[in-house]
Amino acid sequence: QGCKSCTEASSPVCSRIVGPCLLALGTLSVAANILLLFPGGTSKYLLEGHISKHAKVVPGVWGGGIPVSTRSFLACLWSRDKGMEQVGSLLSLSCFSLPAGALALLGAAACFVLSGVGLTNGPLCFYNTSEHGTLWDYPFLDNYLYGCYTWSTCLEPAGVVTWNVVLFSLLLLISAAEMVLASLQILNGCLGCLCGFCEGK
Repeated sequence: QGCKSCTEASSPVCSRIVGPCLLALGTLSVAANILLLFPGGTSKYLLEGHISKHAKVVPGVWGGGIPVSTRSFLACLWSRDKGMEQVGSLLSLSCFSLPAGALALLGAAACFVLSGVGLTNGPLCFYNTSEHGTLWDYPFLDNYLYGCYTWSTCLEPAGVVTWNVVLFSLLLLISAAEMVLASLQILNGCLGCLCGFCEGK
């Protein structure tokens, strides 16, 4: 009876819902980070090397993208096998999915932190300084997010500050949601692993 209630608690409904959500979020994360490499929708600045270092690190790809999408794939496999009531497969997939879930959680957390730093520091852009004339650098030493009147400081790429703020903010929201969902999947995986041991006895 205890094993039955345990199995019900680790229902595949969680995996069927959360898995596709993680896959969608992982795909959005990759897309948002790729767009950061093409400010204004042009490849000119990427080819010239005039892209923010925080965008070049591509945390939305290796952090919020690939590991999260891999975890969602395992979640879908787990959900399907649980639906077929294959206890051995349930145990192996549940326990194997725990490291993948932890990796997804760490990746999403790394994406969250690096996106926050990229948002705080502002974009690399071409601007005019009183001491050195025009140059490529990071002009926003203070918090620029509350003073959009300063965004016109950047001469090139056109609209790069808005581009930077919107996409890094999107990555922050995506990675925060991924962390919540990955945590739920880890909890569900722990329940599935325990239930697999229980039913195997």
